[in-house]
Amino acid sequence: MASIPEIPEPAEVEAERPAQLPDAVNAAAPRHVLRVLEWRTGLEYVAARRAMRRIADWPRGDGHPVLVLPGFLAGPSSTELLRNILRRLGYRVYDWGLGYNMGYRASMTETLPARLRRIRERADGRKVSLIGWSAGGIYARELARAFPDDVRSVITLGSPFRGNHRASTAWKVWRLVNRGNELTEAVSEQAQLRRAQPLSVPTTCIYSKSDGIVAWQCCTSLPAPETENIEVHSSHLGYGHNVETLLVIADRLAQPEDCWRPFHR
Repeated sequence: MASIPEIPEPAEVEAERPAQLPDAVNAAAPRHVLRVLEWRTGLEYVAARRAMRRIADWPRGDGHPVLVLPGFLAGPSSTELLRNILRRLGYRVYDWGLGYNMGYRASMTETLPARLRRIRERADGRKVSLIGWSAGGIYARELARAFPDDVRSVITLGSPFRGNHRASTAWKVWRLVNRGNELTEAVSEQAQLRRAQPLSVPTTCIYSKSDGIVAWQCCTSLPAPETENIEVHSSHLGYGHNVETLLVIADRLAQPEDCWRPFHR
């Protein structure tokens, strides 16, 4: 991907962290009770299906393309409802096209940029909004970091891109699936510092304090002019079909290009 800008040393990053920003470095994986409560994703899905008439009255899109990236161990079916809703709201929506997300692969440095370019070509050159769920949000951020001129905005859904990379109940599984140089590079200090830096494009980081998979603190961004952290009440497995989360997504995507404003409930 594109060259990476110079990154501050850890001490400098910490010194710039406002007191009110959650401490992601010392964050711990969610407690057992929150992991158990992930079952409510089924209720969230049912609630979203029953809210379709109300969702149809939400802000309409301008037809720009939206690329959706699934979470770790998830595939196209996990984001199907989200993509269908966005189509109904007037967007040209695309799955990431790589099947199941089994973790970072070196080939992504070619396949994801190629996917982004093809989508933009199909949309007559219009910039693409990226929505990434969990690990998919990490890939979306790095794609936007490398190709900011092709990206309109980024929305992450419970994506742990900052702080303690072990603060997740899925960490051990991720480590089993990702080995060798790819694992070493992904969790290196330099890579972690790079992921934590804000993007130059409008960015919305959605998190839930009742997330039972990843520490919510790690899903929040350092401050930047067009970056915001928004709390919702959602399970980790339900972000893509949680009505509150869907409303935030619809509101953010409906903003006119180059007229970003912070979210207001």
